[in-house]
Amino acid sequence: MELLVVIAIIGVLVGLLLPAVQAAREAARRMSCSNNFKQIGLGMHNYHAAFGQLPQQGDGTANYDLSVYWQVSGGANGMKVSALVPLTPFIEQQALWEQISNPYDADGDGTLVFATTARNSTGDYRAMGPGTHYFYRDYDPWSTEIPTFRCPSDPGVGLPALGRTNYVACIGDSPHNYKYGNRTTGDINVIDSGSAEIARAAHRGMFAKYQKFRFRDVLDGLSNTIAMGEIATDLGDNDTRTIQNDAGATRPTSSNVLANPGLCLNNAGMIDPERPQFWLDASLSDSSNTARGSLWAASEMILCAFNTIHGPNKPLCVTTNSAYDGVCPPSSRHQGGCHVLMGDGAVKFITDSIEAGDPNHGSVALGQTGARAPGSKSPYGLWGALGTRASKETIDSEF
Repeated sequence: MELLVVIAIIGVLVGLLLPAVQAAREAARRMSCSNNFKQIGLGMHNYHAAFGQLPQQGDGTANYDLSVYWQVSGGANGMKVSALVPLTPFIEQQALWEQISNPYDADGDGTLVFATTARNSTGDYRAMGPGTHYFYRDYDPWSTEIPTFRCPSDPGVGLPALGRTNYVACIGDSPHNYKYGNRTTGDINVIDSGSAEIARAAHRGMFAKYQKFRFRDVLDGLSNTIAMGEIATDLGDNDTRTIQNDAGATRPTSSNVLANPGLCLNNAGMIDPERPQFWLDASLSDSSNTARGSLWAASEMILCAFNTIHGPNKPLCVTTNSAYDGVCPPSSRHQGGCHVLMGDGAVKFITDSIEAGDPNHGSVALGQTGARAPGSKSPYGLWGALGTRASKETIDSEF
């Protein structure tokens, strides 16, 4: 009887200890996650010191003989690589950068024969690699998992993703026209005045597609502006934070999202009301092109960017094309929030409950008036203000 009592007491103690052990492990993973972000921040500052600008979101090689923005020709990548790519030599990944910045012998035959077709390359690759949005699996650098870009708390591994990332660029508080940036919708090689005017009004973050920024452009102060944020990668579990809902008729259009981002919080009733972190059984995409963080080298919004419209861990919502406008909040596998990297290199943990203004308020954009006029303070409260680089909002030092 005494032995049974002792065994029962030990069992109870073990039961009480296990949650503490799990909590300690997650605390260690969270600290490691934060340290990775600090390394990225240090790399970003070293890059700026070396080149006098931040790494560009949407960079690489322009098309050689095609004038259609979404095609890739002659081994070029259509300027589709993310800001993480030029950071590689500054985070102890010099060997990988050497592969990317030089021609790549994909078939290993000792000769370089470059592709001439727009899609599905059958040849070797020029410097800076192929277009990321087609997920070339025989180009090893794009499928390389970089430990510094992975948060240990995120268990995502394997296909259909290639090289995953949990850290992505902040593009500010407006989703308007992110896909095209300051380029014409027809020719990726051309910066036209109309697109540039739209970009100046709406692209208010430290990063924007095809645009170069310097620390001097961050007039709100580096310590008050988010440079990058954390995202959870897709596990194939219908998580609203990591995969878009492809029920085409129910997905909002670009103009609707611009006028009322709150549509994304419900997404036409496609979210499970009993389990609000998951989609109902609907047309969920199984494509790596629409899964969050599934390719570290890609600049598309859903893959490698976020905006400060809805707070952390809110539903992912893109419009009828995954690279167009959308509401893409940061997210994480931590409890209660996620990490962000500030412009000065500091890493902060932002809670899900951060003050984020009116989620139904229309975004700032060219041609709008009142509180949506270009130059207005962010309509998304403290959260939106942290995402803008030069809107002169007052930031509470205790956020």
